[in-house]
Amino acid sequence: MTPITYLALGDSYTIGEQVADNERFPVQTAVLLREQGYAVADPEIIATTGWTTDELEAGIRAAHITQTYDIVTLLIGVNNQYRGWPVAQYEKEFRELLLKAIAFARNEPSHVVVLSIPDWGVTPFAADRDQQQIAMEIDAYNAANKAIAQQMKVPYLDITAFTREASHDKELVAADGLHPSGKDYARWAAALAPLLQQALH
Repeated sequence: MTPITYLALGDSYTIGEQVADNERFPVQTAVLLREQGYAVADPEIIATTGWTTDELEAGIRAAHITQTYDIVTLLIGVNNQYRGWPVAQYEKEFRELLLKAIAFARNEPSHVVVLSIPDWGVTPFAADRDQQQIAMEIDAYNAANKAIAQQMKVPYLDITAFTREASHDKELVAADGLHPSGKDYARWAAALAPLLQQALH
C-alpha cells in the first residue's frame, strides 16, 4: 500500500518552535489520521521560525520539490504582520504560495488546507504591546487569506480562536512565552484531521 504523503508549508507554527518534534501539529495530525486507518507517511515540513511569505517562497524553491503530495497545509503570515508589512503585499504573496500548494497537491484544491494565523498578542511575550492592535492586524491578515482560500475553493481552518484562549490558559503557550504548546497544537490537529480525511475519501 502506497503511503499517503503530506507536505506542510509554513513558519514557526508549522515547524513547532519550542515543542518536541512529536508535538508539531502536522506530526500530531498524521498520528490522528493513522488512528483512523490511513497509512500516512511522516509529514514533509518546509518551515522555519521567522519566515515571511517571501522567505517561504524562497524556502520552497531551495527545497527543489519534484514530487506531488496527497495532502498539503499552508500556514504563513504572522511574521509579515510582526514586521508591519502591508496586507496588500501579503495578499499577493499568499496567493502565489497557495497556487504552489495546490500544484503540489496535484492541482486538487480540496486536498489543501489553509490554517489561519494565530494571535500572538495574547501571549506573555506581548504583555507590553498593544494587544488590541495586534488582534486587529491578525484579523485583517486572516480575512485576506480566508478570502483567497475561498476564491480558490481551498478548505480553511480557523485556529486563531484556539490561540486566543491562551489569555486565560497559560498551558496553551510554550516555554518561550510566545509560541503555542503541544497542548494547543493537539487541538489544531484534532480540527485539521477531519478536513484532511474528507480530501482522502
